[in-house]
Amino acid sequence: MILRILRSFFHHFWPCVQSRTANRIFGHWAKLCFSRTLGTALTIKTGKDPHAERRKLTIQSNMHSLAAPLPLAENLWLLVYPMKIFGADVRRNVTLLRLQSGRLIIIHSTAPFTPQDVTSIRALGEPGWLLEGVLRHDTFAKEGRAAFPGIPYLAPQGFSEVAGFPTEPIVPAPKEWNGEVLSLEIQGTPEMRDTALLHVASRTLILTELLFNFGDNEPLWTELLLRAAVGSEHSPGMSRPYKSEIKDEDAFRASMDAILQWEFDRIIVGHGDVIEFDGNAKLRVALAAAGF
Repeated sequence: MILRILRSFFHHFWPCVQSRTANRIFGHWAKLCFSRTLGTALTIKTGKDPHAERRKLTIQSNMHSLAAPLPLAENLWLLVYPMKIFGADVRRNVTLLRLQSGRLIIIHSTAPFTPQDVTSIRALGEPGWLLEGVLRHDTFAKEGRAAFPGIPYLAPQGFSEVAGFPTEPIVPAPKEWNGEVLSLEIQGTPEMRDTALLHVASRTLILTELLFNFGDNEPLWTELLLRAAVGSEHSPGMSRPYKSEIKDEDAFRASMDAILQWEFDRIIVGHGDVIEFDGNAKLRVALAAAGF
């Protein structure tokens, strides 16, 4: 019963749940609807005070990064931020890419950057671009713009109306990237307008919402939400809401074929763990499991 309710919620509301307004609305709704069930489940699994967890049943957008930028490869780093939905941490990954010139940094996805975060990022190189890879990824857009004013903000067409400030297109890629970073808008999802990037030198594919990647060691409540939103196979997997947004399957398949032609091993997802090896093969498996 719980999974059916959650699955219905994610199917209808996940596309907007990351927005600023939804953070408040669904956080309060979840607190009212699921606190008793969650408290019981946590007591059974962990023996911890369920009341402490109940107070966390909100989408928290004022969290700090978990650590300093984590180096993944030459000119490639990751910042990880907690992002809690109903008390389940689905994490927000921010990817930092430095061009070979050593000067310009691409900041893929925004977050509630602290002054320390900004200093750490600037220590890697001069910030050149902010980037949001999907239309509905505006949760921390204003924070990102405030932390790095005056640099181009790249986003899908229509994002500026959502965020409330001007943006520039991701495709075609800025000429300064000079083939070091490739960009491709995933077709067939007009309400998402998701964009994939390839960091050529490190053979890294960077995604926003196409895949989630969470292992089998997540807390019980997180696992329940993942099963509702993605299914039992979420390492990696495509979410049910994302699949429902695919309106032109032929166009979507053509985009996937183009991405799979890229040479990559690593995949950085927007939410979850980095896929360090066999990324191309794992993407094929996840697409096949989703019916593509």
